[in-house]
Amino acid sequence: MPRTSSLPASLPALASQQGGCLSRAQLREHGVDADRVASEVRAGRWCVVGPLVVRTSTGELDVAARRWTAVLSGGPGAALAGLSALEVHGLRGWERSSVHVRVARGHRLPALAGTTATSSRRTARVVRRGGLPVLAVEDAAAEAAGAARSAATAGGLLAAVVQQRLTTPARLRATVLAAGPVRHRRELLAVLDDVEGGAQALSEVRLVRLCRSAGLPAPAQQAVRRDATGHRRYLDALWELEDGRRVLLEVDGVGHVEEARWYDDLLRAAEVTRPGEVVLRLPARALRLEPERVAALLRRHLEPAGSTRTA
Repeated sequence: MPRTSSLPASLPALASQQGGCLSRAQLREHGVDADRVASEVRAGRWCVVGPLVVRTSTGELDVAARRWTAVLSGGPGAALAGLSALEVHGLRGWERSSVHVRVARGHRLPALAGTTATSSRRTARVVRRGGLPVLAVEDAAAEAAGAARSAATAGGLLAAVVQQRLTTPARLRATVLAAGPVRHRRELLAVLDDVEGGAQALSEVRLVRLCRSAGLPAPAQQAVRRDATGHRRYLDALWELEDGRRVLLEVDGVGHVEEARWYDDLLRAAEVTRPGEVVLRLPARALRLEPERVAALLRRHLEPAGSTRTA
């Protein structure tokens, strides 16, 4: 807990809310001048965190203190952005050790270990979470997705934001469209279409087109099987080859990564599989992002054993 006993009566609550961190401007507003700060630091009660922020305790900075240090150092209008903002909103599985803060154009963030700053001409909504200014979920997600190195990572992030119920596909789509030429824009919009329920139909169409263009046999789609309990199950794709082999393909949309769905899908796949069959599972996005890779994988399983193919 931050030490607040040596602070004026007006400051303890503010320091506590801000992870024990106060800007020098805030301190001056509450009657604490530079000499008083220096005295507290020399006594080992406070520590300086960058040129603009003081912490009313000592020791290693925790996550809350690092976030507040970044925002207080970022100047007027600064807010957590990208994955840092999404983590505050509750996103799990995408945590990063660095803190990302958005600052006003022209503002230079002092050097802070583990902190990165960006600015943009695009406007973004800022909300408060526990007093901490952060970009709204949709703006933070669009920014983080646009900064991702690959389209697959960008799409996976938006899918996770929706699946963890932080926002809706419609709100994300509106933000992406309003943002203009965002990196990976086409993939982001396609993923949002998938999340809204079109993944199954879209993936089936893409699979048939992929097989046709690659010279592979088209599969039977939505073939019916009975599982171990007698329930009717539908297979995404089934090839019954001339040599007697059978190849099953399950195309997983973004919804399949949810734990309950994943659990059921794995059991379902085991229940409908017959001896001697090959069962493949592919992400729906792979049909769109890496069709050549998918075609090569299917060809390896669909062509007769021992056959060779030249380009």
